[in-house]
Amino acid sequence: MNKITAIIPTFNEEVNIEAALESVSFADEILVIDSYSIDNTVDIIEKKYPQVKLMQRLFDDFSNQKNYAIDKASNDWIFLLDADERLTHNLKDEIKSKLVNTFSNDNIGYSFNRDFFFMDKHIKFGGYSNNKVIRLFNRQFCKYNGNLVHEKIIAKGNIGQIKEPIKHYSYKSFSEHLIKVQRYKELQAKELFIKGEKSSIFKILIKPKTRFLSHYFFKLGFLDGFHGFVIAGIQAYGIFIKYVSLRLLNQNKK
Repeated sequence: MNKITAIIPTFNEEVNIEAALESVSFADEILVIDSYSIDNTVDIIEKKYPQVKLMQRLFDDFSNQKNYAIDKASNDWIFLLDADERLTHNLKDEIKSKLVNTFSNDNIGYSFNRDFFFMDKHIKFGGYSNNKVIRLFNRQFCKYNGNLVHEKIIAKGNIGQIKEPIKHYSYKSFSEHLIKVQRYKELQAKELFIKGEKSSIFKILIKPKTRFLSHYFFKLGFLDGFHGFVIAGIQAYGIFIKYVSLRLLNQNKK
């Protein structure tokens, strides 16, 4: 089997880190790239997982953080797992089967579906039921695209599909979701600002409403009950934050 390096980016993941590390215990090398956590994440790794290669780097954006870790890996085949994600036994077996003989096909990476959980409920609608991500790939042909947030793999070759989904326990509470959404949307605003895009009162007022309607009605988020309503509301709030932040960036530029 081709050797594989598992990479887990972390920042204040003391609640998740042990389960995440157990999920990638099959890997030949485990690398954690930490953004100088101020909780017990680093202590847990150093005390309980001496075999893990721990690195710390000041966070600038998601693409740079992950590409930095990929360059430090000892193996060409990379599996990247977020700290709030988990692998089932069947998924681990499927990943290993793909690496037994990669010369038998021309795939240079594999995409995964993710089962999204919000406050312990499996969310099946609202645009969360078909969330594909490339997580297993050969670094000789794949690299993150440089986006500050919602970064994607640019692949120079064929991408196969893994059948078993990753379990994504993204937000365990309402407040945690709000905090992360605000962080992501501020980064998105910075990205739009760099591209020269503008905000307006119209966008600040209308786009959040449009996002709520999209998630809750058009993407059937209402079928997830109260959880679907909360998610649609948070998505609308995120759009509000993004365009307010973009407007402030443009005003401060003057």
